[in-house]
Amino acid sequence: MNKPFPKILCLIPARKGSKRLADKNIRLINGKPLISWTIESAVQVKSFTKVLVSTDDDRILEIAKTNGIAAPFKRPEEYCQDSTSTFEVVKHGLEFLSEKYNETYDIVVLLQPTSPLRTSESIESAIQLMLSKNATAVVSVTACEHSPLWSNTIEADLSMNHFLRDEVKNKRSQDLPEFFRLNGAIYICKVKDLLEQKTFFVKENIFAYKMTNEESVDIDTELDFIAAEILMKRLNY
Repeated sequence: MNKPFPKILCLIPARKGSKRLADKNIRLINGKPLISWTIESAVQVKSFTKVLVSTDDDRILEIAKTNGIAAPFKRPEEYCQDSTSTFEVVKHGLEFLSEKYNETYDIVVLLQPTSPLRTSESIESAIQLMLSKNATAVVSVTACEHSPLWSNTIEADLSMNHFLRDEVKNKRSQDLPEFFRLNGAIYICKVKDLLEQKTFFVKENIFAYKMTNEESVDIDTELDFIAAEILMKRLNY
């Protein structure tokens, strides 16, 4: 007998304002508010049971509702502080749905609005990886643009003695092992384990979902915003 398909909640967190980039989540990029790109990708993912936006911004609530997304609450101020963790935001969303609507979920997918080039196909593929591996968690990554083996700290006197390890000094970049970094685009975890461990980075049975550098663009600064918009136009988003 086949197991029933898990109930999957997609949560999109979008706090009002931004210290580095004012009103980042509602700023127009390639003709739409930044958050709209994530919302539009999420609604195309057939595996989602529900898509939920968690925000303290009335303007974002309206954008969500216009796109047919659940926005049943305005996030309380206590969950909108600089010190508030992503886990706390997700936990609040899960608890609200449980207490208000008696809804429970098996898996939660976190999609941050700062990854506008992330596609619905990648989200669906990451979910399928989770299911095929029977994973506890899946986190998206992308190849490092520059090898971390060519990086190091620098002393106050600017000395570069021992900056590079001997084994990499005369190697070409293509001869170095491939490294990957977190790209912040997709986080998936079984709800039970997330609540127990309070992190998407569970202790074991966690897998990487690889994404291209282009799809991994993460907007945090004005330069990121400009570069993302240029790339979106070039890739016909």
